[in-house]
Amino acid sequence: MNFVVSSSTLLKHLKSISGVLNSSNTIPILDCFLFELNNGNLTLFASDMETTITTSIKVDSSENGSLAIPAKTLLEALSNLPEQPISFIIDNKKFSAKLKTETGDYTLTGHNGDEYPKLPKVDSATSVIIKSDVLGNAINKTIFATGNDDLRPVMSGVFCQFTDENSIFVATDAHKLVRYTRNDAKAGASASFIMPKKPLNVLKNLLAGIDDAVKVEFNKTNAYFSFGHINLVCRLIDGKYPNYEAVIPKQNPNKLTVDRPAFLGAIRRVSVFANKATHQIRLKIAGSQLTISAEDLDFANEGHETLMCTYIGEDMEIGFNSKFVLEMLTNLESDEITIEMSAPNRAGIIVPTQKANPAEDVLMLVMPVMLNN
Repeated sequence: MNFVVSSSTLLKHLKSISGVLNSSNTIPILDCFLFELNNGNLTLFASDMETTITTSIKVDSSENGSLAIPAKTLLEALSNLPEQPISFIIDNKKFSAKLKTETGDYTLTGHNGDEYPKLPKVDSATSVIIKSDVLGNAINKTIFATGNDDLRPVMSGVFCQFTDENSIFVATDAHKLVRYTRNDAKAGASASFIMPKKPLNVLKNLLAGIDDAVKVEFNKTNAYFSFGHINLVCRLIDGKYPNYEAVIPKQNPNKLTVDRPAFLGAIRRVSVFANKATHQIRLKIAGSQLTISAEDLDFANEGHETLMCTYIGEDMEIGFNSKFVLEMLTNLESDEITIEMSAPNRAGIIVPTQKANPAEDVLMLVMPVMLNN
């Protein structure tokens, strides 16, 4: 099994799938890329057992075969090579690959390609076509709100819900929640699944700068994403997602509208003086004046800033975790945001005042923290 390939093309393809590899594995073959050659088509695999990604390149060869090649060494070698054709000469008995370049020869010992984890089949699948920018936006807007609690695995992923009216993506860790809706992404039938965080991060990086339709196929155990030369299969999170609609307060008579960059900057500055354990900030709204304050009683630190705002409702004081609010404001693009509230002990809802896309709807919810008056 021999073939010739461009060094820069191979490096680009390997880097695109390397995000799924773990830094340490109990199974040595998972430290490798699988090279599978079939009549001039080279398919590259990377896997961590839960998620497998493939990409393919046309190469100069008419042979067939496979070999698992150590990923870290190969990536380092290719990164230090200038653009040039590389000849791969595979010894199937020793499971080794010799790389011949213009100036040298390099030999890597790998593993039998037949022992590499097989790409799982997604049988009896539901299929959805979604634009790459829609899927990329959905991941960007939601993934930061996922949880890390091993006791509640369903909350460690993003809930993806498809209907004939829209597509909804939800993430929550019980302290904050994001619901991202696209009314221009519809499915033929209603279906849903919970996608783990790691493959979502890999997918987000793969979708950056891509303008393509993504085919999503899924059943109860796996989801399969295909676009361009990329195929990604991942195991889904098993379980029932919490009823997120039930925690979103419907009656919120107090509405605060404020400039997002100014509000973001003020919270960043004031939160420096907040308690390092609670990250608590206090919002005091009276008329058209918003005062943001924080204090750390242990060190006698305090800070406050005042902003002009538009406010409808009764004067109120409410406390939030500054880290959560900063994450939400950073992941919104609107020049102005509106915070809808009902009471100091009920969740606050943050929404963009202007929609960048009329088909897009973003709702972010943050639980309050108790104030010590």
